[in-house]
Amino acid sequence: MLTVKPLPAFQDNYIWVMEQDNAGSVVVVDPGEAQPVIDYLERSGAHLEAILITHHHRDHTGGLDELKSRYSPRVIGPDNPAIKGIDDAVRDGDRFRLLGRHFEVMATPGHTLDHISYLSSGTPSLLFCADTLFCGGCGRLFEGTPEQMHQALTRFAELDDDTLVFGAHEYTLSNLKFAQAAELENANRDALLAECQKARELDRPTLPSTIGRERLVNPFMRVHLESVQRSAAEQGEAHDALSTFTTLRAWKDRF
Repeated sequence: MLTVKPLPAFQDNYIWVMEQDNAGSVVVVDPGEAQPVIDYLERSGAHLEAILITHHHRDHTGGLDELKSRYSPRVIGPDNPAIKGIDDAVRDGDRFRLLGRHFEVMATPGHTLDHISYLSSGTPSLLFCADTLFCGGCGRLFEGTPEQMHQALTRFAELDDDTLVFGAHEYTLSNLKFAQAAELENANRDALLAECQKARELDRPTLPSTIGRERLVNPFMRVHLESVQRSAAEQGEAHDALSTFTTLRAWKDRF
């Protein structure tokens, strides 16, 4: 059985660790710093088999050099020469196998142009989407366009409801508070906000989420609904899903 655990890093990052029970090998996703991973490996005695990278930002790649020189893992990541240490550069639709599971690469530009996500189908499926989809929100657009990010989230929305969503940041509370402004009435969102507030008071992560949950509470995945378009229209254009998404993203940036 595969387990996935978060390693907190920096102020609000999560480095995700995948481990197959009794196999002795782990895969980590986006090690922005090396020490949390080193500490975990020393505690568990596990072998670092591979590292998955989603995009070039330093809070996702900063630990790569040290981990690679120390443990010699296989490094899989975007086809971006700016990221030093990639062994296997992958693109949309590429597939590979790790820890007994198949993974598919999904191109998800928007936050950055090189951003990719990793989907492992199964029961449940696992989606490592870094800074594309968060619980209750989506990533800021540093390089890509609203259309690109909207397309990525639309693609995610087609996945099974029970797909586990492993975003890279603990942004849930702020995202859900914005969601209250973006959609005035949503009982599912309000219940989730109360649940997540309790979790954070206990210093517990609010992730992973699920695709089904995000379809119910995340305004960026609900831009086709009148309830969201009505709120967005008070901030800018909201005549269809894309214009609503564009307005919401700009609104969130200044919220």
